[in-house]
Amino acid sequence: MNASRNPTVPDDSACYYLHFGLIVTGVGEREHLPKLFHSLMATGVCTFEVIGRTGQRSPITSVKQKLKLVGSGKTIPDKDATEIGLLARRYLNAGPCHLVLLIDDLEHDRRASAQEVFNRYRLALDTMLPIAQRHRAAIHFLVNMLEAYYFADATAINAVLRPLPPLEDYTGDVETIIHPKNDLKRRFPGFDEVQHGGAILDHLDVERALSRPDTCAWLRTLFAWCVKALERSPVYEAVSVSGKYRLHDGIMSTVTQGQ
Repeated sequence: MNASRNPTVPDDSACYYLHFGLIVTGVGEREHLPKLFHSLMATGVCTFEVIGRTGQRSPITSVKQKLKLVGSGKTIPDKDATEIGLLARRYLNAGPCHLVLLIDDLEHDRRASAQEVFNRYRLALDTMLPIAQRHRAAIHFLVNMLEAYYFADATAINAVLRPLPPLEDYTGDVETIIHPKNDLKRRFPGFDEVQHGGAILDHLDVERALSRPDTCAWLRTLFAWCVKALERSPVYEAVSVSGKYRLHDGIMSTVTQGQ
């Protein structure tokens, strides 16, 4: 959260309790994504809730689509305005201690266009939000998808799916696993991303997943944004979480870090 985006950004220091509203693109995320943040909610000074689901967006590359927007006098497509921008604005209007996170999966075949996808989401927010609210909304990605992070804390998978022998933590960077959901389905026929995924998230230790500074750049950047928001709270000193997640020496996403 970069308050320097605009000098008119109001001071949020009076927020003793923060409300994070999540706009998600996946079915499993709609049902269970707040569980990913249970270590932050355990501080007792914030909550996470899903406020809406929208479809994944791709960069607008079609000349026809671009001309249609220009001809109609619009900056963004109507569905970006209603499903992203207006949804975020309604939630932020509830009070200065409300924040919005738009969280999308960034699958392997979309990695090359990550910046352009980010730009489309960012434009939707910046077009529909007043300047003073823009710093309270951010876009982040789960790479290549939420299921990748289960492999960073294999004890969570073992607790739910009970493989024999038990799985070990993935030795590389889980954000490089090409299709973690399919990997789980191959290993565990009948794996259900909502039922089993929700149970795994109940056990997942995000601090463990982020314990290696050379892995999980995108997830760490998401948590860094949330922690920056918490740092603006007067009670932050008492519940400090900045020592977790390797925020000071861990790699970050160059696409999403500047928010």
